[in-house]
Amino acid sequence: MSEAEAAGRRSHWEANRARRAGILLHPTSLPGQYGIGELGQEAHEWLDFLQAAGQRLWQVLPLGPTGYGDSPYQSFSSFAGNPLLISTATLLEEGFLEPGEVAGLEALPADRVDFGAVIPLKGELLSVAARRFLDAGVQSEEFTAFCEAEAAWLEPYVLFSTLKQEHGGGVWTAWPEPERKAHEPALAAARERNARSIAEARVLQYWFSRQWRALRRAAAERDILILGDVPIFVAFDSADTWANQQLFDLGTTGEPRSVAGVPPDYFSATGQRWGNPLYLWDRHAEEGYAWWISRMRASLGVFDLVRIDHFRGFESYWSIPATEETAVHGEWLPGPGQALFTALRDALGDRLPVIAEDLGIITPEVEALRDAFGLPGMRILQFAFSGDPRDPYLPHNHVPGCVVYTGTHDNDTTPGWYRSTTDAERDLVRRYLGVGDAEAAWALVRAAYGSVADLAIVPLQDVLGQGSDARMNTPGRAGGNWSYRFSSRQLAGWAAPVLHDLALVFGRL
Repeated sequence: MSEAEAAGRRSHWEANRARRAGILLHPTSLPGQYGIGELGQEAHEWLDFLQAAGQRLWQVLPLGPTGYGDSPYQSFSSFAGNPLLISTATLLEEGFLEPGEVAGLEALPADRVDFGAVIPLKGELLSVAARRFLDAGVQSEEFTAFCEAEAAWLEPYVLFSTLKQEHGGGVWTAWPEPERKAHEPALAAARERNARSIAEARVLQYWFSRQWRALRRAAAERDILILGDVPIFVAFDSADTWANQQLFDLGTTGEPRSVAGVPPDYFSATGQRWGNPLYLWDRHAEEGYAWWISRMRASLGVFDLVRIDHFRGFESYWSIPATEETAVHGEWLPGPGQALFTALRDALGDRLPVIAEDLGIITPEVEALRDAFGLPGMRILQFAFSGDPRDPYLPHNHVPGCVVYTGTHDNDTTPGWYRSTTDAERDLVRRYLGVGDAEAAWALVRAAYGSVADLAIVPLQDVLGQGSDARMNTPGRAGGNWSYRFSSRQLAGWAAPVLHDLALVFGRL
């Protein structure tokens, strides 16, 4: 889909702002026989399901190649696609893989993603397939055009990923100084000695882009918008940081001097120390926020709409000295505020197709920044039952233009949450919704559909009534996250008609 076509779809949505219902599901969670969800047939069948279910929006998590903890929010690049999502079946059909070569993937579990197994197995197969593509000399005009059009981010990324592999997977600050500091003579030598590996990495990004664009066209044909996710911060061990060191608060060796997180609160006595490097916003301003404009333009070339994670950080952010082990000792520092969003609006259009993740402790200043640019905020029903009838998350306090969720990828599933929450909250859920324990979780799905919010988004786990063992992510837990998958059998028969009827009854078709 061209940038003009994408802009047209966004303009159509902005002009009509129709009520829509959607499902939150990351592509890695799709069913399939090769150990991880992919962008092939099962993804297109998922779109068929969404259409039959009256769902006009599909929300995904960041699509970049994952790093620490297999988290989509710790990506090696904000611009690149995750090669693990490339369709194995398509590579078989195109002759770049042989049937016997994928037996290892076929032996992996189908009910979850075993990243420790799938990463090396599929990584080697992708390398084999890319070599065959290059050896066959079938680099089409489309491949060449892709490499030329995306060179601004593609070339730093493929060099970064190749150097990382060459140096045993270590963080870039452990590389030899000329490469660590991205001195051009050293980079030129690296490109020459790694020319083949770099070429293979380009092929993988081309395949990802081609398959994702086909999937997005199929979504457009079904009037389904794809909502993506843009984390406010980037990973330290990423091409973004390495190739743009002047834009981050780094020391002379490249290590962060300060890192991102949130201060202590009701949920954590020591806060959360995320470890992402912090931006030097003055440097970004001097460059006219060019990096952010490029990042958002690229994201809006991939998605119809985007959610910006941790929106409050644009107004003020919690800066933690990198030497601190927790987030207790930090300070609030001013973010770029309106200057950044004015630059984005000037470059990308008057109405930014952005949803602000405005959860947590939000100040009037953050609300003013959000509202100044007409950005929808979020309402989470799992947060609604504090006992205060004025709680903004309760459905009767929602406002048109917001986006309502039963829960997000960072929450427990709604059935799991209901079983584990306090007696007082369960009692209020029952009284508020007029249901018993058995119906409570599904009643929250109905409440989301009935909200005045423009968009109502429900994780697939809540549609399927799954418990805590189907949770996608538990913040603060180092491992065991992001592995959720479902089976096509779980959707058979009942799910599409039920969801379609909900969308019909509540005016979301």
